[in-house]
Amino acid sequence: MPLVSMRQLLDQAARGGYGVGAFNVNNMEQIQGIMEAARETASPVIVQASRGARSYAGDRFLYHLMLAAAEEYPEIPVALHQDHGNCPETCISAIELGFTSVMMDGSLLEDGKTVADYEYNVQVTREVVRYAHARGVTVEGELGTLGGIEDGVGSGEVHLTDPDQAVDFVARTGIDALAVAIGTSHGAYKFSRRPDGQILAMHVIEEIHRRLPDTHLVMHGASSVPAALIDRINATGGKMRPAFGVPVQEIQLGIRHGVRKINVDTDGRLAITAAVREALVAKPEEFDPRHFTRAAREGMRQIVAERMRQFGQAGHAGDYQPRSLEQMRRFYEALEAAPVGAATAAA
Repeated sequence: MPLVSMRQLLDQAARGGYGVGAFNVNNMEQIQGIMEAARETASPVIVQASRGARSYAGDRFLYHLMLAAAEEYPEIPVALHQDHGNCPETCISAIELGFTSVMMDGSLLEDGKTVADYEYNVQVTREVVRYAHARGVTVEGELGTLGGIEDGVGSGEVHLTDPDQAVDFVARTGIDALAVAIGTSHGAYKFSRRPDGQILAMHVIEEIHRRLPDTHLVMHGASSVPAALIDRINATGGKMRPAFGVPVQEIQLGIRHGVRKINVDTDGRLAITAAVREALVAKPEEFDPRHFTRAAREGMRQIVAERMRQFGQAGHAGDYQPRSLEQMRRFYEALEAAPVGAATAAA
């Protein structure tokens, strides 16, 4: 099966009332772990790469690894997504490479750190939407900012998404999915205590979904940071502080209110680190890298399969016939020509 449009995955998830995990990758083992989890659970999946990942792995290497994944797992619908594109040029380069989805993060300026003004966000996001939709590619935008910094991205400031502004933003940009800021953060150290309603503003998601019932919402910084993984890392020589992530129950609440894409990066990093440390401790005499890279792949598989079941996407890989990007281009063309206010047909 070729790489497919993320829009189609999210439309199908909306019909089925589940969420789709978007898992970050940097290398072959992570991709293999994700795809094995998708096969085990019969799940559609979004594989995403940050600018840092593209720099680390190399664009052509990363893209051809994903082509190999699509060939080796033909029964799994998989979208390749650019995470946190910092400017239109980054998104355009991903589209030209073969990514089937991009995120234009206009909530920050091109440096990926400075908070941008609203009109700038609208302008650059709309520019990417025009370019992407003409090629059948999905676009995710972001409104508001997350806390924390990960992979060089983040202002370190939290600005919750304004529901009124969200309605205007979606109308003016034409995005397929909206990443909302509800108090989550990038990285492992998201919260100093288990988050409650005063920390995690789930009511923002509920209100935006009420106003934009047909817009797919996205939760960034949605790793749960399991204490068991931190304990395993520290038991094998690590020095991680206690950390709190987003409880799975809160993510599931979000899914019931329109969240269709859930970004998970830190949990994968923790699972890999724990598995590699344990493999090295168990056989300190071993010098074949495959000893610990195999463990890394298995650690990734386990955590991704668990999240796929929790998000409800398990069992849905065969629910529909994937459409080509050319079919999606025609879908967007028809959408543009539709009368204002007309109901949009799902992809």
